[in-house]
Amino acid sequence: MQKKHLALALLVTLVWGLNFPITKLGLRSIDPFALTGIRFALAALPLVFVIKRPVVPFRYVAAYGVIFGLGMWGVINYGIHIGVSPGIASLIIQLSVFFTLGWGYLLFKEKIRAAQWVGAVLALIGLAGIIAGQTGEHAVLGVLFIVFSALAWSVGNVIIKASGVKEIFSFMVWASLFPPIPLFLMAWWLHGNAAFAHLPERLDLTVVLSILFQVYLATHFAYWGWNTLLKAYPVSTVAPLSLLIPVFGIASSMLMLDEHVSLTNLIAIVVIIVGLAVGLYRKPTRRW
Repeated sequence: MQKKHLALALLVTLVWGLNFPITKLGLRSIDPFALTGIRFALAALPLVFVIKRPVVPFRYVAAYGVIFGLGMWGVINYGIHIGVSPGIASLIIQLSVFFTLGWGYLLFKEKIRAAQWVGAVLALIGLAGIIAGQTGEHAVLGVLFIVFSALAWSVGNVIIKASGVKEIFSFMVWASLFPPIPLFLMAWWLHGNAAFAHLPERLDLTVVLSILFQVYLATHFAYWGWNTLLKAYPVSTVAPLSLLIPVFGIASSMLMLDEHVSLTNLIAIVVIIVGLAVGLYRKPTRRW
């Protein structure tokens, strides 16, 4: 990998890792579903007026938008809101790798290698350790929400694969049109008018900067950078770099939010990262 592309990969994974504690800062003042709705509204507007619509059936765009916005990020933010550490969330969401493998096997008849089975088992053992190490009234429920969001991300990956879309950035912008209304409705359903009461007063500098980071760096820049790498290199080269996301996520949560990792969680984190590394590793093809 060229140095400029390696630097891009490090920057993208750093942005995605930082996104978790930075989102937590925004959640201190704003309802999780309302915050996510604002994020995707700004991700879509006003760019949809200047970026050409992707050349795929619009049902794929709408389905991906709802699943990615509500099913993934809305649920992640709710899980963090009710007690899951942002660093732990950045790790658990990587389990989408194994959900995606399962969908590939069921829907596209793709083979699952022995190493991927071993990696999945290790990741499940680590996840069980994370659940066992959770404390707090809603912490375990929050972890299960993050697991659900990983499943939603894998469904989104299937939608992208089935659509055959090439214009990923355009796809992301247009798909962002669809999550805000369901997200705002979910916020109202859970908390009523309280989710929106005094909203302008809650938008202090910290919340505004958190939202801007989520929209323009974690969504627009990071997805552009990641897909640039996927176009330039094989998936087997790019995918293992995603292991840096929870490393940056956990480290930044400890630095920014003063979060502490218990010994039980630390062991479980190592087991999950090893499982992900085993599942993502593919022996390079020898060229003669």
